Amino acid sequence: MTHAQVIQSSARADSADAELLVVHEATQWLSHMNDPDTVIGRMLRLLSQITGLNRGRVVLPDASGEFMEIRYSYGLVAAERERGRYRLGEGVTGRVMRTGQVAVVQDIDAEPVYLTRAVERDTLPDETVAFLAVPILSEDQPMGVLGAHRIRERHRPLHRDITLLRIMAALIARVLKVDELIREQTAALTQENESLREALSSNQEGRHGILGESPALRQAFRQTLHVSPTQATVLLNGESGTGKERFARMVHLTSPRCDGPFIAINCAAIPDALLESELFGHEKGAFTGAVSAKKGSVELASGGTLFLDEIGDLAFDLQSKLLHVLEKQTIHRVGGTKDVPVDVRIIAATHKNLQEAVNQGRFRIDLFYRLNVFPIHLPALRERDGDVKLLARHFLQVASQEFDRNAAFETGVLDRLAAYNWPGNIRQLENVIKRAVLVAQNGWITVADIELILTHESHVSDHLEAGAMPAAGQPVSNAGSGIEGESVAPPSGMVGHAAPVVAGRGYRWVREDEADALMQALRDTGGNKTQAAARLGMTPRQFRYRMDKLGLRQERQNALPAD
Repeated sequence: MTHAQVIQSSARADSADAELLVVHEATQWLSHMNDPDTVIGRMLRLLSQITGLNRGRVVLPDASGEFMEIRYSYGLVAAERERGRYRLGEGVTGRVMRTGQVAVVQDIDAEPVYLTRAVERDTLPDETVAFLAVPILSEDQPMGVLGAHRIRERHRPLHRDITLLRIMAALIARVLKVDELIREQTAALTQENESLREALSSNQEGRHGILGESPALRQAFRQTLHVSPTQATVLLNGESGTGKERFARMVHLTSPRCDGPFIAINCAAIPDALLESELFGHEKGAFTGAVSAKKGSVELASGGTLFLDEIGDLAFDLQSKLLHVLEKQTIHRVGGTKDVPVDVRIIAATHKNLQEAVNQGRFRIDLFYRLNVFPIHLPALRERDGDVKLLARHFLQVASQEFDRNAAFETGVLDRLAAYNWPGNIRQLENVIKRAVLVAQNGWITVADIELILTHESHVSDHLEAGAMPAAGQPVSNAGSGIEGESVAPPSGMVGHAAPVVAGRGYRWVREDEADALMQALRDTGGNKTQAAARLGMTPRQFRYRMDKLGLRQERQNALPAD
């Protein structure tokens, strides 16, 4: 016997348990709610096979909203489904939809309101046929109608069939709501993808992996395109995570050297003892393990572009060798005795203040001038008005594909992301979106998810902004003073103290333009400094320090309730 035959046999043996069997079997199919045709179709089949509620149909409003149509059914042919269209309020089905009340037609032949429209009378049994219809409710509002025929003279009481239909209607409502959410989510993702495609196709930045529309980013982009056709050395300044390597690649790809190699070296990632060989190569026998001659990155980049990231970390003795490359376009391999000619364009990048490093004797002034021929400032994410939302949507699409998820932002998430300070810039934003995709429940990234992730982010070591590194021997804190520490003179436009973080975190300049953001965060959190600090990516201690340095304590007392 098939599974359905076993169920029918059990139902005949004890008809009192028939509705329990229907509900039990129906709930087993709810795990397939991503396929409403299958789920609802099988629910209607169960009603017919076990309880004799035949020709079940689910009638829903059509796209126009003026008519209702049979969307799902069991026991109806295609022509019958097509005929089953009703205006709101028309016939028994239309009245149930309009009033939200159950309809019981004891005899369809004696009820003038009943329209023999979908199923013609001569296709039904010669016996007295009843018709039952119940509303499918969503938040107490009708979203459709579940109806079925039954033989009037059956032993099962009508009220039990009505109760069963109500239960099934509630399950069907759940299936329809989930399907609606999936459709909305799919439509939202489709719209996001289309918006990103338009953004990528409407500007050259997108073609180089640089996404954004803010004036600050546009300025950096214009400068990049202006200098790329030349042979000028470029110095990219900006905080970590602002996309310096992407801009360097754009300079290369839009230059006459685009067909040549692009070699990238991070000067901070390679120990000084190995960096010279990595940059300039070595001859056979130059040191233990040098079993053969090797070309360095400068030589390998000949004919193209060499990108030196974190140039501020280059050892002092190697700075003179790099200066020689810039002046003479020649190199000396480690252990070599002759010049090796090269033809290389150098793009350097740093998140440090090289002028300050020059003043402190940590960076050669002649090399600085050679590198600083054409400086380009890459804006921090907090300086790029409107770009956070665009980037967040892009990273959402990428992360959803990477993790095989179908995630979408709930209302309010993009606004919350845009309000954050992003000390780690684009790299941090991408990381937050990836984490949000992984923790999202039911495919929706909520504001609560983002708040929790950003709270965790506030405990991560703060980013060292350009120029914020204290000089060698400079005190980190004033023991017992209660002040978080003083640094060397800051760049212009910044308050003369830096705010380091406890537990070895780095300095961040206190900027005068932070005052508005600090006060707004306090207002948004009802004066709660801990929550306000988290919103801005700070620790509470950093937040209080900035309030003191900017003279905002008294202003806060006047404008906000006390903690």
